Amino acid sequence: MKKIILFLLSTILVLNGASKFLMPDEAFKPEAKLNEKMQIEASVKIAKDIYLYADKLKVEVINGNGVSILNIDKPKSVEHDEEMVYLKSPTVLVTLQKDFQLNGMKTIKFILHYQGCSEQGLCYEPLSESFSLEVDTSKLEYSLKRLELKVEKVIKIEKKVEIKDEVSQSDAIADTIKSGNIFVILLTFLGFGLLLAMTPCVFPMIPIISGVIISQGEGLSTKKAFALSIVYVLAMAVAYTIAGVLAGLFGANLQAALQTPWVIYSFSAVFVALAFSMFGFYELKLPDAFVAKISSKGDGGGYIGVAIMGFLSALIVGPCVAAPLAGALIYIGQTGDAILGGMALFSMSIGMGIPLIAVGVSAGKFMPKPGAWMTLVSATFGVVMLGVAIWMLERIVDTYVTMLLYAILGIAFSIYLGALEKGSHMVKRTIAILMFVYSLALLMGVLGGSTSMARPLEFFKPQAVNSMIKTEVTHAKFTKVTSIEELDAVLAKNKGKKIMLDFYADWCTSCKELEEVTFVDVRVKAKMSEFVLIKADITENSQENKELSKKYGVFGPPALLFFSEDLKLKRAKTIIGFIEPDEFLTHLNSL
Repeated sequence: MKKIILFLLSTILVLNGASKFLMPDEAFKPEAKLNEKMQIEASVKIAKDIYLYADKLKVEVINGNGVSILNIDKPKSVEHDEEMVYLKSPTVLVTLQKDFQLNGMKTIKFILHYQGCSEQGLCYEPLSESFSLEVDTSKLEYSLKRLELKVEKVIKIEKKVEIKDEVSQSDAIADTIKSGNIFVILLTFLGFGLLLAMTPCVFPMIPIISGVIISQGEGLSTKKAFALSIVYVLAMAVAYTIAGVLAGLFGANLQAALQTPWVIYSFSAVFVALAFSMFGFYELKLPDAFVAKISSKGDGGGYIGVAIMGFLSALIVGPCVAAPLAGALIYIGQTGDAILGGMALFSMSIGMGIPLIAVGVSAGKFMPKPGAWMTLVSATFGVVMLGVAIWMLERIVDTYVTMLLYAILGIAFSIYLGALEKGSHMVKRTIAILMFVYSLALLMGVLGGSTSMARPLEFFKPQAVNSMIKTEVTHAKFTKVTSIEELDAVLAKNKGKKIMLDFYADWCTSCKELEEVTFVDVRVKAKMSEFVLIKADITENSQENKELSKKYGVFGPPALLFFSEDLKLKRAKTIIGFIEPDEFLTHLNSL
């Protein structure tokens, strides 16, 4: 009897829960009419607690009988759950035009597209409604006449103003090298390097140079720390210069070639070995292995090891392409002048390394204080080295693996700092507890299926369950290509549309920054929905990847290229390197 009562109660609850969701024809009531100016006023009346997606509200003429759409004015949308939506019933004002001379009444047929969701957790499938309206064509503007007026205005403007061809930022920098004074060129590229020092390409080198300096031992003076830092930066600059000259002369991207899994695993192992030596498990000395050269305490061995680490760090840890680098490579490729181009690259690399020298010298100041403090400093840099090793593995292993490794590392280090102990220093214990909580959240995120380092517990967020209507809210997605043939096929398929091509690689730090900072911006996403998005994945650096990059003059990712509706490349609009959301939005609006 109890089972029967429980069954009846459950059934009543389920039915009551289901009844709170409206059917599509109750939630949305589309309407359309003509005003006195023969403009279509199309609206969707929405019920209470219902909202519409702004990018899904569209009007499409399917049979205009010589009448087409001139302009569409939409009401202002608002942000809701990271989407641009209408919380109140929107009305779209559609201005019509006649494509040729017409008189009298004409019947036009058009479709109103829309999609929305309920605040109670139900998302409806994309919907549409067809309408037929009688239009008085005598009240419409003639499109060819409007075009003639525009052409006439342009001709008048051209008579007054001499129009210069636009060039991309990288091409402009290449022209600067061609026409500039050598001293000015080197000084300019030194400044470019200082600016690039604030990018993700250089950040990973900060813990590396600090760890390498610290690993030299207790007797390290500030003078020697400065000398070692200079050696590291000079080796890094030589690596960038050699790689750049090769890329400019032969189109061979040495940095990309060194992003293969076995190289990444090997270099990660070097950092793990360095970390364990800092923990005191062993002491690295020449000539035990290659790793010993990196942290040898001998004068000659120490400098050689630091130089090797600087050279490899530039090629493996921080491969990226920015506009100044691309400009120098374009200059070398066009003129074959590897000397001046190489000098510009070397100057830029020195600019990138100046902050690293300051970091290296400051790291050396930790050394004259032996004891418990020195042990903590060594352990801290050991953990940083392990963090760099995990960061490198992000390029070739699944996200959940790196999240798990970060979680384990964070929990272990926070316990070492005294997160679970009483009586330790308040600041130290506070930092340890915060690290422990975050690392524990990462561990829970891995177990819960999360892939976000910033929001590891997002899997706790209630998911809308739709048992009535099977639907999926679609977002703009990139079509992946890896060769010229694949790209040409996608371009041909989307002729007549605006197209954005993103050159990307898994090992490219700035590429990931673009995806995680710029492309997720709500305003940018809304504007990007107007483009066909294509991703040229050159992660493998295969022959097909190289040919694709060479065809479009791309020396390395990230690079954003734009095509017009007739599939012509807008070379002047090309973006090289990372770009902030606001600046990128302005760029998209100019296309």
